[in-house]
Amino acid sequence: MGGTPRVLVTAQFLREGDDVDRYLRDQGCEVVHSQWSGPRRAGELEALLADVDGVVAAGDAYTADVLDAAPRLRVIARCGVGYDSIDVEAATARGIAVCNMPGVNRISVAEMTIALLLLCARHIPANLADVAAGNWRRIQGRELHGATLGLIGAGAIGKAVAERAAAFGMRLIAHDPYPDHEFAARTGLTFTTAEEVLATSDFLSLHLFLNDANRHWLNAERLALMKPTAYVVNTSRGPVVDETALAAALRDGTIAGAGLDVVEVEPMRADNPLRGLPNCHITPHLGGTTDQARARSGIGAARNVVSVLKGETPDGLVNPGALASR
Repeated sequence: MGGTPRVLVTAQFLREGDDVDRYLRDQGCEVVHSQWSGPRRAGELEALLADVDGVVAAGDAYTADVLDAAPRLRVIARCGVGYDSIDVEAATARGIAVCNMPGVNRISVAEMTIALLLLCARHIPANLADVAAGNWRRIQGRELHGATLGLIGAGAIGKAVAERAAAFGMRLIAHDPYPDHEFAARTGLTFTTAEEVLATSDFLSLHLFLNDANRHWLNAERLALMKPTAYVVNTSRGPVVDETALAAALRDGTIAGAGLDVVEVEPMRADNPLRGLPNCHITPHLGGTTDQARARSGIGAARNVVSVLKGETPDGLVNPGALASR
């Protein structure tokens, strides 16, 4: 690395003096911290990027205009799997490597998915609120055992969910454009059409990558195919669900309920149509927020930044063309 490269760290869970900060400094980097906590003021991100060479990134939107304000920038390393907030095409054209951390939070997100399944199945929020109000009604739920879990998307996280759901005795069905038949044979999972998954699932779990084709994938038309006793769980990306359509389906009984760890705009806005619905349970994007997942993701992203700055090929490189253009 020529000179002293400057690295901006925006991930909410990383702090000055922590392992990531020390690693970057040990590698000869100057480190600047500016934690992301939602949309920034106009021009704030551009000012932060004006003289940095790499970013350990959170959820800021790296648009083409933002990248134009970063003439030194060579790498944006996401701590998680998703990178939909980054204009990858614009980054590639400017020679900026984009990296993610595939699989780093697989176990944590899978466990969160199971937690949301149980939360819905056993009406845990309603029972907690009932006890807190001084009651003891014991609102009745259902077992996961024998219920059908439908997966839309059976990649690394979807498979991890399937393995855990199998231990509960759930029937497993899934739709994925690239079905892993060996995994299916080993776990008892059946691959089928998306329509069949929607129509037969007692619990529908979404594990979709966010792109233009998947934006608002779960819309009013698809919700109408589901059982009125079914629940939707989403631990992937908020925008894969049409929130207006989901709110209507929850109000009119098209489906029984939902457990969401993600929403379309985060932090969740006050006017979100899902806010306050008694059969919609929302957690603040906790899927990957475990001690173990964050430790892996933070240091992994920092190593990717250093690799690019040293002229090496990093792990999880999304756009190899960026290195070629450099």
